[in-house]
Amino acid sequence: MLKLMECGTYLGGEKMKKGALRGIIVILALMFVLNLWSTNCYSQNPIKKLGRGVANIITGWVEIPKNVYETTQDENILMGLTIGLAKGLGMSVIRTGAGIYDTVTFPFPIPQDYEALLEPEYVLGEEW
Repeated sequence: MLKLMECGTYLGGEKMKKGALRGIIVILALMFVLNLWSTNCYSQNPIKKLGRGVANIITGWVEIPKNVYETTQDENILMGLTIGLAKGLGMSVIRTGAGIYDTVTFPFPIPQDYEALLEPEYVLGEEW
């Protein structure tokens, strides 16, 4: 009986690994397809808006270390760890919220012509 339980647990673990791998493959395939639909001139369209929304949902938390680093560079370490942290927390909520908004409203041209709600459009902007 013990061997059967161990075998079932092992098989369940393998199924979970296969499921996670399938999920990663689906996400990568979706990102590839969305990239194919985007244009080189970076014009605003529904697919770009959806991609921007998903990217901002996933990377919204990066605002925290980004703002800590930038404030530390501009001011000092104490300001970076206090003011930078507060700015980062606030901006991470704002960026994630903008990502949710873009993802939910991607089929509609709001704001006008699918423009971004935030500048820069992505957390690391064009500087990276």
